[in-house]
Amino acid sequence: MAALASRISSTLSSSPHLRTHHGPSTPRSISSSLRFSPSPSPSPSSSSSSSPFTEKHSGERYSRDSWLYKNSAAASPFDQSLPLPHDSDSIRRNDIALQLPELKNLLYVLREKRRRQHGGDGGGDQCGPGNVYLVGTGPGDPELLTLKAVRVIKGADLLLYDRLVSHEVLDLVGPDARLLYVGKTAGYHSRTQEEIHELLLNFAEAGATVVRLKGGDPLVFGRGGEEMDFLQQQGIHVKVIPGITAASGISAELGIPLTHRGVANSVRFFTGHSRKGGTDPLFVAENAADPDSTLVVYMGLSTLPSLAQKLMHHGLSADTPAAAIERGTTPQQRTVFSELKDLAGKIAEAELVSPTLIIIGKVVALSPFWDCSVEEATSLVEAS
Repeated sequence: MAALASRISSTLSSSPHLRTHHGPSTPRSISSSLRFSPSPSPSPSSSSSSSPFTEKHSGERYSRDSWLYKNSAAASPFDQSLPLPHDSDSIRRNDIALQLPELKNLLYVLREKRRRQHGGDGGGDQCGPGNVYLVGTGPGDPELLTLKAVRVIKGADLLLYDRLVSHEVLDLVGPDARLLYVGKTAGYHSRTQEEIHELLLNFAEAGATVVRLKGGDPLVFGRGGEEMDFLQQQGIHVKVIPGITAASGISAELGIPLTHRGVANSVRFFTGHSRKGGTDPLFVAENAADPDSTLVVYMGLSTLPSLAQKLMHHGLSADTPAAAIERGTTPQQRTVFSELKDLAGKIAEAELVSPTLIIIGKVVALSPFWDCSVEEATSLVEAS
């Protein structure tokens, strides 16, 4: 145990948010209506109090975590009367000081729980590590979770959750479970990927049933493959529970068939940014401009102007139908329909923020909402 605690101390260079869940809240109705005129949206660097997701400085997140600080001499990092700090490094340092002892204590509690389950004879150390589940939570609507995902979430000892896991999904967590926030957003990573690997490994080795919650599907731009590979190399058994990826869930919400006979015979998913960042998309091959294919772009808001130009340069028609969907499948969903040549401008005009999915292809015009798209949608946005 001492070695394990030492390992936690050395590998956790910053601390995630750790909390006990206090039971489900009153279920919230889920609206599936298409919204062109919502309340003003937050800037990309801030988070809205109405966000369905665990944004990086979310007031809801700090409220859920407040139990952690109640016996601390330090002040709670969230105070409704004070502005939230903007210095992410300061936030990380404060979290280290307040939460690292809780992580060590949690490891001890898990080991003791395991020892009791094996008769208190010390056999818990020889019964092997716990399981790790990589669970996809879908694009935001909790009703899109699989039954298997719900069962695993309710039975977990420890859950590590991303920024794009909705609050309603977290309300399903069992009353005795702990949650660690390990979310990432542009310019702010509460945890590096290597630190997340170590967290999963440390707690699995302590015998915990560990669940890694990811928005969408764990193996579609969720880095689930990297986590699975790392843990399997360390001898940890990993199970993947798929989720409805944003492309499927959001296109279904809008009535856009990703493939359609005579219109699109294939679909391609790709990320809108490179590993090194910048304004240029990771890779746009000449055949990505295939007019008989559907393109779905994840994380592509900042690089869309460059992407659209490259697609048109490689032969994709400038009047190809396209859609950009912010916070798809949630009550906060906002959608912009446009021809490809105008899409970047329409997105800027509507001030869409992350997470926004982009769908490009002739199938977009099959949506029942396309008929009211270009002229009517623009007038609705302007009237809001």
